[in-house]
Amino acid sequence: MTNIDTINAELREQSGKGASRGLRRSGLIPGVIYGGDVKPNHLAIELRVFDKEYKQPGFFSRLYDVDIAGEKIRVLPREVQLDPVTDQPLHVDFIRYVKGATITVDVAVNFIGEDVCPGLKRGGVLNVVRREVELLCPVESIPDMIELDITECDIGDSLHISQVKLPNGVTPTITDRDFTIATIAAPTVMAEEETETEATEDGETTSETTEDSAAKTDDDSKSDESSS
Repeated sequence: MTNIDTINAELREQSGKGASRGLRRSGLIPGVIYGGDVKPNHLAIELRVFDKEYKQPGFFSRLYDVDIAGEKIRVLPREVQLDPVTDQPLHVDFIRYVKGATITVDVAVNFIGEDVCPGLKRGGVLNVVRREVELLCPVESIPDMIELDITECDIGDSLHISQVKLPNGVTPTITDRDFTIATIAAPTVMAEEETETEATEDGETTSETTEDSAAKTDDDSKSDESSS
C-alpha cells in the first residue's frame, strides 16, 4: 500500500448523543481513534469529505493519515455506523496504526480474465460465493484487493482460496478448509429452455393420446351399430 490519503479532522471536547447530533446538524460526523495503548482521540470530520472517502472501494482495508491541527495519526477504518433509513454515515471508528501489529480485514476479490474465460464464452455464469475474504494481515501489508484468475476456467469449475496468491505474511482467517470463492455455473437460460421443451413435448403427447382415444371410441361405436 503506497498511497496514503489524508483526512482532516478536529478534536471535539464533548461526547454523547446530544453533542453528536449537534455536530451532524453542522455538517460534521463524529469519530474516534482508539488502540495503541493510548487515550482515544474524539474527532469531528466534515461529512462531505468523509463520505467521499467512504464510498471508495476498499475503504476498510486502506490506511489513512488523520490530520488534527497539523499532527498526523495513521489509522485504519474499523467501523462506520449508518442511519437505518438514509444510510448516511453517523459515526466512524478508526484503529490506530501500530507498527508490527496484525489485524483482520475484509478484502475484496477481483476476478481477472472474464473476457477470455472459456466457461463464460460458452454461456456459463460466474457464481460469486465470496465477494470479500477475511484476511489476517500485518498492518503494513494490507492488500487493496486480491485477484483470482479465471482465464482457463470452464463450466463446472470451482475456484478456491488456494488459487489466490497472497502477499507475504497475509493469511486467510479460515484455515481448516480450502474454501470456495466462486464457481462457473451452467447457463441458466439453457436449463430453462430444456424444461420448457420437456413440458411442450409432454403436452403434445397427452394431446395425441386424447385424439387416439376419441378415434378408438368412434370406431367401437360404429362396430356396435354394424353388429346390431
